[in-house]
Amino acid sequence: MNKITLKQTIIPLITITIIFFMWFGPITRSMIENIIISIVIIIANYIEYKGKPFAALGFQPEKFTLKNILVLAPLVALGLFAFYVYALVPGITKLTGAPIDYSSFDQLRGNLPVCFFALLLVWSATAFGEEIIFRGYFMRQFVKFFGESKVSIFINIILFASFFGYMHGQQGITGQLVTGIVGGLLSLLFYLRKYDLWFIVAVHGFFDTIALICIYYGLA
Repeated sequence: MNKITLKQTIIPLITITIIFFMWFGPITRSMIENIIISIVIIIANYIEYKGKPFAALGFQPEKFTLKNILVLAPLVALGLFAFYVYALVPGITKLTGAPIDYSSFDQLRGNLPVCFFALLLVWSATAFGEEIIFRGYFMRQFVKFFGESKVSIFINIILFASFFGYMHGQQGITGQLVTGIVGGLLSLLFYLRKYDLWFIVAVHGFFDTIALICIYYGLA
């Protein structure tokens, strides 16, 4: 493991403090917060990694290919969504005895203008925003401090998958558990893809796009 400098310790501590203040402070939470936090992270990484903020997050230009983004990622997203619908949601719902609370999405049903706006938010605040925060920043910072042993990676995935699920409290306990498991699978995929954040952003974006289409047509 490379020696960690004082700057590489202080900057993440300040950044994470800002993130948690924005999430749990007096300001009302909204999806726009993830965009602001992503900008804060990019600025922090610019300072910490000497002008290379995107590479530090996992945005690897050589992996940004049409095959990866427009073929493999949608297929993985479709497979993950099928697992979500036919196995994960029914299984966790049976375990908890409580259905996922989708009430926050009611305004999207049959409303094309609102769905179009939601689609923009899905890709900016959710796909890019959440992946920059959870996979690109939290996971990569964890690896920087604790390395890549099997135990470290296991704790890394479980820790941030659990937190990812917790942050979706508006969907109830079942939604939190299901989202946490999906987050864990995305984290595992991120690790197996050698920290290819482009791919994970695309998978997340297509997954949520499929979900949005189902909500629009009243299928969820």
